[in-house]
Amino acid sequence: MKGSPLLSVLTALLFLVPRSSASTSYTSIFSFGDSLADTGNLLQSLAGRSHHTANPPYGETYFGHPTGRCSNGRLIVDFIAEAFGLPLLPPYLADPSKGRGYVKGVNFAVAGATALDSSDLVSKNIRPFTNHSLNVQLAWFEKLLPSLCSTEAECHDYLSSEPLFFVGEIGGNDYNYAFFQGMSIEKVKAYVRDVVTNIENAVHKLIGYGAMHLMVPGNLPIGCLPIYLTKFHSSDPSDYDAEIGCLTHYNEFAIYHNSCLRDTIKKLRKMYPKARIIYADYYGAAMSLFKDPKKYGFESALRACCGSGGPYNYNANAACGEAAVNACEDPSKYVNWDGIHLTEKAYETIANGLLSGQFTEPALKKPKVCR
Repeated sequence: MKGSPLLSVLTALLFLVPRSSASTSYTSIFSFGDSLADTGNLLQSLAGRSHHTANPPYGETYFGHPTGRCSNGRLIVDFIAEAFGLPLLPPYLADPSKGRGYVKGVNFAVAGATALDSSDLVSKNIRPFTNHSLNVQLAWFEKLLPSLCSTEAECHDYLSSEPLFFVGEIGGNDYNYAFFQGMSIEKVKAYVRDVVTNIENAVHKLIGYGAMHLMVPGNLPIGCLPIYLTKFHSSDPSDYDAEIGCLTHYNEFAIYHNSCLRDTIKKLRKMYPKARIIYADYYGAAMSLFKDPKKYGFESALRACCGSGGPYNYNANAACGEAAVNACEDPSKYVNWDGIHLTEKAYETIANGLLSGQFTEPALKKPKVCR
C-alpha cells in the first residue's frame, strides 16, 4: 500500500473525520520492539536452531513451558492486552500468511532487535545479534496491512476502530551491543540522536498508515541490571548509586536517551495533533521497584532469579536455560529474571503503573479489566 492512492485518501480521511465516536477501549494491538516485547519471533526466526530461551525454566510461571518470551511468564504487552480484553499477541513469524487472523493484533517484536538497521550498526563497528531491526518489523506490518483491509472504506473502518501501536521498547540493544563490545559511554552517546530519529521515523510511517494511538516506551535503568553490574563491576564506590547500588553512569545514559525521546515525542504531537502519542516511562516504573522492592512484594532487586552464581547471580558463560543453570524457588520475589530481563511479577507491576496513568504521558484509555 506504500505510496498508493488508497493510502493517501485513507490518511486524509483519518485526520478529517470527527473523533467524537471514539471507542472507550482499544480494538487491537500491534507491537514492535525487542526482547521486552517479543512473544516468540526470535525462536521462529531461528528455524529450529537452539537458543537458551527455548528451554525451561523460561515460561514456567504462567504458560508452563517456553514460548519465546524472555521471562518466566507474561510481558508488559501481555498484561496490557489482557487489561483491554484482547488476546495475547501471537508472534508474526509463526504464520506470516495468517492475514485476517491478526485482526485483533500481532507482535512484530524480536529479541535482540535494534532501532538502527544492522548495516548502520556495522558502519559504527558494532556487531548486532540479529538483523530484524525496527525497519524490518515495519516492513512486515506493511506487508500484512492489505490483508487486514483491502478497500478505502474497509481500511477506514478498521484503522479508525482504534488499534494501539506499541513502538518499542526499542533502542536498548543499539547501546547494549556497543557497550558489551567495549565502546565507551561517550562514543555511544554520539549516536543516540540517530537511534531516536529512527524511532521517530517509525511513528511517522505508522501515522501515515492511519495509526491514531501509539505508545512509545523509553529505556530501562540499565545500570540496575545484573548483566551490567557484573560486566562493568567497579572497585570505586562513587560509580554506584549509594541508595540502590546501581551503576550511576549507565543509568544517566538511559536518562539521556529517554530525554531525547521525550523531546521528539513532544515535537510529533505538534505535527499530529489528532493522534494520541503516549510516552511510556519504563525507566520510572522500573526504578520504583529497584528503589523500594519490598513495597511491591519483592525480596531481591539486583540479583537474577535464574543464573549461575556471583554477586548478582549472572554469568554470561552459563545463561538461564542452559544445562545446570537453575531458577530461584519463587520468581515473584525477584525483580530480575535472567540478568537481562525482568520477571513476570515485575512486568505486571510496571504494566499496572502504565495502566493507572502514573507512568504514561498522556494516559492510556481506561482498561476493561480492573487490575
